[in-house]
Amino acid sequence: MRVHGESGFILHSRHYSETSLLLEVFSRHYGRLGLIAKGARRPANRVRGRLNPFQPLLLGWSGRGELPVLTAAEPEDAGIELHGPALYCGFYLNELLLRLLHRHDPHEALYDVYRASITALRSDVSNEAALRVFEKRLLAEVGYGLVLDRDIADNSPLAADAVYEYILDRGPARIAEPELNLRPRGVRMRGTSLIALANDALADPAALREVKQLTRAALARHLGDKPLHSRKLFSSAVPAHRKDGAREANG
Repeated sequence: MRVHGESGFILHSRHYSETSLLLEVFSRHYGRLGLIAKGARRPANRVRGRLNPFQPLLLGWSGRGELPVLTAAEPEDAGIELHGPALYCGFYLNELLLRLLHRHDPHEALYDVYRASITALRSDVSNEAALRVFEKRLLAEVGYGLVLDRDIADNSPLAADAVYEYILDRGPARIAEPELNLRPRGVRMRGTSLIALANDALADPAALREVKQLTRAALARHLGDKPLHSRKLFSSAVPAHRKDGAREANG
C-alpha cells in the first residue's frame, strides 16, 4: 500500500531503534495510525525538523501491516505555534485522540474539528470553551455523544430555566424540586448550560464550570483508570501564578 499527499498531524513520537522514530499520526482519510520514520533521528535527515506536533503536514507512507514506513512529510501550511497553557491544552487534545481513537478508523469531520481547535488555542486567553466543544464532538465521533436537545424522561425540549440531572450514557432528566438537594444520580446541570453546549456558545463562566463537570465525567467512563499525562504535565510545568487563570482550561 502506498499513500501520497495525505493531510495529517503528528500526535506523538518516540525513539524506535537506534536512528528512527515511531510516529502516532492523525490523518484526514485514514484516521489514527502508526508510522516508522526511518533514520529520522539522524542530524542530516531531511524530515527531522518537520515531525513536530501542531504542524499540518502532507504525508506519504508505504508498506503493509500495522507500521508502514514514512516516505514523505512536507508542510501543508504554516505550523500552529502554541505557547504556555495553550501548548499543554494542545497536548491534552492529542492525548485524548491517542486514548480514544482506534487505529485505521477514519474520522474526517473530527480531523477538521481538531485542526480548528488547535488553531483557536491562545496563550493569553482562556481556552476552556475550545476544549469543551472538542470534547463534545470527540465523544460524538466515537459513539458516545451527549444528549443535548431533550429531556430523556418525556422527550420534551430542554428548558433554559430548568435544572437537570445528566445521567451518563442516557441523558438529562429534569429535577422537579432542585432545592431539595437529593442524592444525585448524575451531573447536575442548568438548562442554560446544556443549551449553551449544544450551540457551542460557552461564554458564561458558570456554564463552563458545569459543562466541564459533565464532559470530564463522560470521558472518564471511556479513558479507564490510567491518568492523563497531559494533566500532570500541565500541573508541574505551568507556574503557580498562571494556573489560577488557566487550570480550568486543561482537561
